[in-house]
Amino acid sequence: MKTKVFRSGNSLAVRLPRGFELPCGEVNIRREGRRVVIEEETPEAWPEGFFEAIHIDREDFARETPLYREKPL
Repeated sequence: MKTKVFRSGNSLAVRLPRGFELPCGEVNIRREGRRVVIEEETPEAWPEGFFEAIHIDREDFARETPLYREKPL
């Protein structure tokens, strides 16, 4: 399906055809290569691939071993 990109003030906008409606409010937008992905805001969920994107291999950036053990309730 095709749609149009147009200028709205100093920004670019895209028309969402029928069937692609999103709830009114904030959305997340990100670039994946040449693609632009728009997702509705879901505050209780992390964006897909978030933790893989921030993976840190440095050994000095690890969690400390706790000095206690938690008991189950």
